[in-house]
Amino acid sequence: MASPFLGTIVRLDWDALWVRTWAMRQQKTRIALNGFGRIGRSILRILRGTDLPFELVLINDIQPLYTASYLFEYDSVFGRYQGDVRYENGALILDGEAIPFYHTDDLSTLDLSGVDVVLECTGLAGNRAIATRGIEAGATAVLISGPSTTADKTIVLGANDQELGDARIVSNASCTTNALAPLLRVLDKAYGVESGHMTTVHCYTGSQPTVDKPGADFARSRAAGLSMVPTTTSAQRLTDEVLPHLAGRIEARAIRVPTVSVSAIDLTVQTRASVTADAVRTHLKECATGPIIGWTEQPLVSSDLRMRPESLVLVGPELSVSVGGLLRVFGWYDNEWGFSMRMLELAARMANR
Repeated sequence: MASPFLGTIVRLDWDALWVRTWAMRQQKTRIALNGFGRIGRSILRILRGTDLPFELVLINDIQPLYTASYLFEYDSVFGRYQGDVRYENGALILDGEAIPFYHTDDLSTLDLSGVDVVLECTGLAGNRAIATRGIEAGATAVLISGPSTTADKTIVLGANDQELGDARIVSNASCTTNALAPLLRVLDKAYGVESGHMTTVHCYTGSQPTVDKPGADFARSRAAGLSMVPTTTSAQRLTDEVLPHLAGRIEARAIRVPTVSVSAIDLTVQTRASVTADAVRTHLKECATGPIIGWTEQPLVSSDLRMRPESLVLVGPELSVSVGGLLRVFGWYDNEWGFSMRMLELAARMANR
């Protein structure tokens, strides 16, 4: 029986041509995973649960193989992997398929000849020397799973993907930027964004301690599971980068909350054109497009959005316009799963240039 929730999501493509081309490709995109943490394991779970046209050539991570196998099979957020997980002879074996697993802290020492894209998920590629190691090893391109000032380009699908060009080292920005920037692009194109403020209500992450611990940021040094923590977000700087015509117009802050997955953005903007809630709701619903933005009318809570593939799922009833004309838009995003989907889609785009 079809889920009534899924029926509320509008699935139109605003970049239908490349999505269709990617899905119909006969030759698989050959990728290597460097880093097997939250994003690396999410990417592998997506690959194992779908028929997306990728070939995973190898995984590299300094953690022991038995640890990697355990953490992949038993996941506190996504649940136990519904298949057979083993390891032997330097390989992670999933459902009988062996994936070579290496343990070098220098990716350039591996042979990556024939790899289309290295998915750089170590969190260390803010350093240009580290970011280029996949290229040195023989891969065609590197896609970084986070902000990186050393990347040739920062690309957010649905926001500035037309600027990809022939960049070989690309940053996929941040999960929050992937949620915010496509929405701003739609609103600016339709109504003109004069200024705005975004607050991301973000689940806690591995950058926060489980108990109070000394740190330079006093608020971020507090126990992640016990308090709401006001803090900063890289989304403001990255949105300025991917949508430069809006640079300086959008302020952004974060509140880390004691939940383990799924986050939200609460965006308020002043538009140049006058708007009504009904008109904006109708327009955004029509623009809510399959792989990037989804739509729901349901009274959902964060756990309902776990493992959603979109960068952002807008909530229709939460949209409002104040007497003074301020537009407020609210949406959910699975900051691990949705971001990992964009990693794969952008990797395919890079390989198919």
